[in-house]
Amino acid sequence: MSVKSQTPAKHAVATRLAHLGRGEAGSPFVNPPVIHASTVLFDSVAQIEGRAAKPAKWTYGRRGTPTSQALESAIAELEGAEGTVITPSGASACALALMAVLAAGDHLLMIDTVYGPTRNFCNGVLARFGVETTFFDPLIGAGIAALIRPNTRAIFLESPGSLTFEMPDVPAITAVARAHDILTLIDNTWATPLFFRPLDHGVDVSILAATKYVVGHSDAMVGTISAGPRAWTRVKSTHGDFGQFTGPDDMYLALRGLRTMAVRLAHHQASTLRIAEWLAGRPEVERVLYPALPSDPGHAVWKRDFKGASGLFGFILRPAPARATEVFLDDLELFGLGFSWGGFESLATAPNPRKVRTAVPWTEPGQLIRLQIGLEDPDDLIADLAAGLDRFTAAS
Repeated sequence: MSVKSQTPAKHAVATRLAHLGRGEAGSPFVNPPVIHASTVLFDSVAQIEGRAAKPAKWTYGRRGTPTSQALESAIAELEGAEGTVITPSGASACALALMAVLAAGDHLLMIDTVYGPTRNFCNGVLARFGVETTFFDPLIGAGIAALIRPNTRAIFLESPGSLTFEMPDVPAITAVARAHDILTLIDNTWATPLFFRPLDHGVDVSILAATKYVVGHSDAMVGTISAGPRAWTRVKSTHGDFGQFTGPDDMYLALRGLRTMAVRLAHHQASTLRIAEWLAGRPEVERVLYPALPSDPGHAVWKRDFKGASGLFGFILRPAPARATEVFLDDLELFGLGFSWGGFESLATAPNPRKVRTAVPWTEPGQLIRLQIGLEDPDDLIADLAAGLDRFTAAS
């Protein structure tokens, strides 16, 4: 089941996060019980067959439990959606959402800065099933109209772009899509619905890797797909047909993380802005990629559409031997070297967009560094980065 909760929208988001998704009305439990279930018992054959005066609320564990309903209703309310389904990861959420809106012979427009596993799904699974994908410049705006074909059925966005943080003009693209009766989807993991509500800007399907800021503690993988009225029925039925379900313990951890998400995101944002500004002044850094900075090319779009910025950003080092980047990263004390983000810990990676971009090649000569700023004291993180940049200079 995926019904919006009734927490009054008049309250501030931090208040709503503390109260939404409490489970069934009248329950005395602050935290909804964690229900481990597959088989559900019916009162009668008539109830199984849908003929009873009292219909069955629950039918099978995979089709929903009080635990899944609590998380679905909470996310649906935050997104302003008709409903939400839960998947086992962000990657599975992106894949299932695409399968819900596409069929053999369709054409998909995919933003060139999309999350790597989503790109792989398009080039692999969708291609095998007869769906053609065209990757487009994230800054195309209303010019996307020129790429639309008679069989174009969906446009997929990510804002800001994965790895390099370009800011697409979402309202301009969705206006074109609606004029051509095309569905739009977006990976909104970076902002969460606290900082950007895609459905308010014309998007039909909003996807979260809830593994990141919703869970927030690097201990569970969860994905969510929230849809408006044009796409909800297809998303819901495809989710059921694929047999997707997430373990109740992981859903519970996502519900727990929701309670503190506003507080954590505020800290992530404040620390990240301070560190990004500091990095922008370092001689080793060519450019900082963070839309919340006034110097960022996407700042105007971010300021117009978004309510905040999260803790993930990038910067480009000045050209140097590969070894210089290694010594910078290898001996960082507080930044772990690892994938994912959105948890309480700071992380660093050195991705290479040249390997994947096709519509807009990545031509920066310096190494791209991506940082996840956690909940540590920003002064300590700056000191760690300063020591690393000193090592980078010495090795250059």
